[in-house]
Amino acid sequence: MQFKLGRWRLALWTKVGLAATLVALADHLLYDHTPGASLGLFTAALALGAALVHPALRRDRRGAWALAIAGGFALLMIEDPGLLAWLLFWTALAVAVLSARAGTHDDVWRWFQRLVFAGLAGVPAPFLDAKRVLGRGAAPGRLRRAISLVALPLLGGALFLSLFVAANPVLEAGFAAFRLPELSIARGLFWLLVTIAVWAAMRPRALRRPLPLAIRPGLTTSATSLVLSLVVFNGLFALQNGLDMAFLWSGAALPDGVSFAQYAHRGAYMLIFTALLAGAFVLAFLHPGTPSAERPLIRGLVIAWVAQNILLVASSALRTLDYVEAYGLTGLRISALTWMALVAVGLVLICVRLLAGKSPSWLINANALALGLTLTLASIVDVGAISAAWNVRHAREVGGGGAELDLCYLAGLNDAALVPLVDLEQRPLPADMRRQVAWIRSENMTELADRQSQWRSWTWRGQRRLDTAASRLGQLPTPLPPPDQRSCDWRSKPQPLTAPPQDGT
Repeated sequence: MQFKLGRWRLALWTKVGLAATLVALADHLLYDHTPGASLGLFTAALALGAALVHPALRRDRRGAWALAIAGGFALLMIEDPGLLAWLLFWTALAVAVLSARAGTHDDVWRWFQRLVFAGLAGVPAPFLDAKRVLGRGAAPGRLRRAISLVALPLLGGALFLSLFVAANPVLEAGFAAFRLPELSIARGLFWLLVTIAVWAAMRPRALRRPLPLAIRPGLTTSATSLVLSLVVFNGLFALQNGLDMAFLWSGAALPDGVSFAQYAHRGAYMLIFTALLAGAFVLAFLHPGTPSAERPLIRGLVIAWVAQNILLVASSALRTLDYVEAYGLTGLRISALTWMALVAVGLVLICVRLLAGKSPSWLINANALALGLTLTLASIVDVGAISAAWNVRHAREVGGGGAELDLCYLAGLNDAALVPLVDLEQRPLPADMRRQVAWIRSENMTELADRQSQWRSWTWRGQRRLDTAASRLGQLPTPLPPPDQRSCDWRSKPQPLTAPPQDGT
């Protein structure tokens, strides 16, 4: 018993020392600095620290894979740090450190409960552990023994170190240059938050008995009612899809008083909501194995309805693409198209679950996998650069078939729009527009070069952008407009260089 207690204390103090080292590293890399590759270096060090203090993690295949994925997201933050990559890193790391205590075949629902519990319980964990150690070890006898244990090493080490510093000018110069960080409330809060996050990875709190997924067919109706409902729904969806085929897909003329922009934009999100309601209906009333779900007529009507819902989602995506063609591409519109694709995948999975008799856990796991892959792709892809390049390539001012170029939107993208702005600057443009483009590009390039010159805020993606822009510009001069005309809109009177508010599309 005494041996086990000694091993527990040794492991605990090892974690304390590693956590303190990581907090000091976070202070050096991140505090009061623009995050860049430094954020990736810190997360990589945190993942390595978790691997060192959790031997079971290295023997658990699922935990090892999760740790490798966390390391991949740490490298991604060296490429370009972002909130999404940061959240995915913590999710993967949490799965890694909790994996050894979880069941072999647990589903996403149980893991969701574990992650939420670990996140909430991790907030008071450092204080509870400190109270546990200090409360049990603060008895007078134990306190005296602890002081006697560390007194000689500390005093003797301080004595010899002072002698070496006095005798060695290199050590003397090093200690003269050493400065403790200035304490402040903001810095103290930063240390506290990092300590809570790091300690959650060192000593995670595991939920012992997560609740199983228990979905009962609480909503029931007669087979006749289901058949009538599906017939009505198929008919209404056929009407909507028929109108979309006539006006969206074939390009027929709209009735008087209805513009194409109104038809394309108004229904995009409402139709996605309609498709989600259809999926919820199938989940609520048609469970695999029930008599209604086994009837060929009902199954055929469900398949037809799901197919119509997928066509509805495709029409919503086409509406959004037509809106992009008319008004330009933005990051939010790319996100909307991605969300529509996820809805279509979810509808297909609902249909597969019904036809193949899959369990609710299978459906949740499959949708979670699709969502995880999508979020991972979104954290890798440079959405801002894609939208900027598309807008420049299709701008009306350069002979494209798209909308007029919104320089204010490109200015708001900062360095994500740098390379497209360089390409735009080298095309035949009106003189006033060329000067405004050159000024915005010059401002973005100067700001990016300043960030890249500081190693903490340096990113691999930023360096590639800067190198590409410099190589394409060469030695060409930058024709800047007069100071009183420097704005993001070259057609109107000067205005501040800020991105316009987006309408959520």
